[in-house]
Amino acid sequence: MRRSNRTGLIGLLVPTVALLTGGCGEGRWVDVPEVDGAVKSAASVRAERRAYDGAPPVIPHADFRADCSACHDHRGISIEGVGYAPASPHEGTATTGNTVRCRQCHVFVAEDGLFVASDFIGLEQDLRPGGRLNPFSPPTIPHGLLMRENCVACHAGPAVREEIATSHPERTRCRQCHVPETMRASFRSLLGETVVRDSTS
Repeated sequence: MRRSNRTGLIGLLVPTVALLTGGCGEGRWVDVPEVDGAVKSAASVRAERRAYDGAPPVIPHADFRADCSACHDHRGISIEGVGYAPASPHEGTATTGNTVRCRQCHVFVAEDGLFVASDFIGLEQDLRPGGRLNPFSPPTIPHGLLMRENCVACHAGPAVREEIATSHPERTRCRQCHVPETMRASFRSLLGETVVRDSTS
């Protein structure tokens, strides 16, 4: 039933999107490896949608007057004439922040120019990998987990950014091996060696 509802919604949205927005990628597209004929916004375009690294991205399409999770579910969906709607990373977030209040953090682009002059410079996107205890151990998670509980939304699937794609998407219990970093300074391990977060590997 959910799938048929999404299909009907998509049929209504495609003409609107094509006329109002020209697509989400503004002409900068890359192919979606797992879906024939589908395209998604390039990584550089997606990065530009955030005021700073870690900020919620703006909504790059017209207001469809529909539930965001109709397209941005646990996997995402390809919409002809629009591009690939990435999966929501909030699938594991508590009910109040899951997919019911999207516009509390994500806003539509109402004006392309600056409202006022500003010298604000946001953090650049940081795609460095997490540190490792040794070359054979799994890397740590180098970012916070709040509102990012669905690891595969960013690290696997059709909308994945190649720079941060996992080599083993079939393993679904990510935190069984990968743990979030709790400190950035060096510390002593049980092995007696100094362990420092490696930002180059």
